Amino acid sequence: MFRHTAPYRGGRRHLAPAALAAVAFLTVAACSAPGSSAANTSSGPGTSTANTSSGASSSPATESTSSVASSTTAAAAPTCGQAPVTLDAYFETGFPIYKALTQEFTKQFPNVKWNIRYDQFAALTSNAPRVLANDPPDLMRLPQVSDLAKDHLLMNLDPYAAAFGWDKWPASQLQSMRVAKDGSRGSGPLYAMGLNYSMTGVFYNKDLAKKIGMTEPPATLADLDTDMEKAKQAGIIPIQQFNGGATGGLAFPLQNLMAAYGPPSAVNNWIWQKPGATIDTPSNLKAATHLQDWIKKGYLASDANAMDYATMMSRFIAGKGLFMFNGDWESGNLDKQMPGKVGFFLMPPLQAGGTQAAMSTPLTLGIGEGASHADCAAFFLNWVATNKQARTVDVKVGGSHPMGPADAYMPPIEAGTVTASTLAAGGTVAKDNGAMDFIANATGSIYAKGWTPNLQELVGGKQTPKGMLQAVQSEYASEVGH
Repeated sequence: MFRHTAPYRGGRRHLAPAALAAVAFLTVAACSAPGSSAANTSSGPGTSTANTSSGASSSPATESTSSVASSTTAAAAPTCGQAPVTLDAYFETGFPIYKALTQEFTKQFPNVKWNIRYDQFAALTSNAPRVLANDPPDLMRLPQVSDLAKDHLLMNLDPYAAAFGWDKWPASQLQSMRVAKDGSRGSGPLYAMGLNYSMTGVFYNKDLAKKIGMTEPPATLADLDTDMEKAKQAGIIPIQQFNGGATGGLAFPLQNLMAAYGPPSAVNNWIWQKPGATIDTPSNLKAATHLQDWIKKGYLASDANAMDYATMMSRFIAGKGLFMFNGDWESGNLDKQMPGKVGFFLMPPLQAGGTQAAMSTPLTLGIGEGASHADCAAFFLNWVATNKQARTVDVKVGGSHPMGPADAYMPPIEAGTVTASTLAAGGTVAKDNGAMDFIANATGSIYAKGWTPNLQELVGGKQTPKGMLQAVQSEYASEVGH
């Protein structure tokens, strides 16, 4: 790997990489969107992609006039310099925001090229410790940071936070990316930075909704159940949801149900590895039982356990399902593929007017300890949050609210679009203090060894709701140690 620039020290304690044999975990975002690319969809995470490069080697980089002035409050804040730089990145398939942001960055800073490797969620999960230990990339997608931080594979970003002024942003933006010495999240040094806040909810086909008399989003969970039954009776598949391969997509509706039945704080405590936290709670049992009820009533496609993410997207876009539990990263794609025909709502509460919660967490990237171009990577992360054009990409391509200063620029959004709906829903989640991390982000292997096989067995009738929660908690305890 090239070493054009030395990492910014600024008082940061430099940690030596440690070789690991254990497997650590990465996701979604937030919620991540496992699957593979298909015609007329944004490529869903699921296919490994050969290394690609973008960029030009023309004139040296100069600061873009569109960047927000507050982006570099300290005179000594690092930059990418003017010499040629190639940033190594390891990203997740299925998120067009990566390509859009890296291309815009190179447009503004033409001395910076990109060597990008894209991989599916399951591959990132298993590869993270080895890649970070042996050949650390400058930037890597890693929404689960506890194990990697404990093993000294990630750079402590606090000095960059001070240099760029991230510590002056709303503290809640960075909380989930802080890791304490015991591996619990929510406090301690900063080990990652988000590209934006991804959020999940329920997309629906407006044309199919009209056919069953659904003129507005359901106000309660019972109303949602009624709409699903009406769809089934009308010969419409109520839910198009992937659950095949190495990624259990039913974790999306399951966690939405958890948000309806119980407080999001208890779920976050479990994900963030707080002492004594458990996923096997009475409210989560009600959520899992409700999901099983949907399965038994035939609200899912008959081949849900064989369906990948791309197939789900293709079917939904083709009008072959009323509802789809997915994330706002598809907002721009759906606005393009189905203009005016898609709506979005948060999982409705048990009682009308109740508070609402959702998986809403940063699309996180980390810098490998020992990365060749740490300063440039950190400069890119700061640029994403503070540059006017980058924030526009975040919203219009990523469909999500950017991170950054509270008073930072927000681009105008056309009313009536899916993107407008998802951004408005984000405001509701913030007002109700309902943001949750993704249950697949709790430990290094909880998605692969806990949620995915048990959700697939639940669909196949080989697992019970209680048995699933117990099995997942057992896997969690074996990894976390409590």
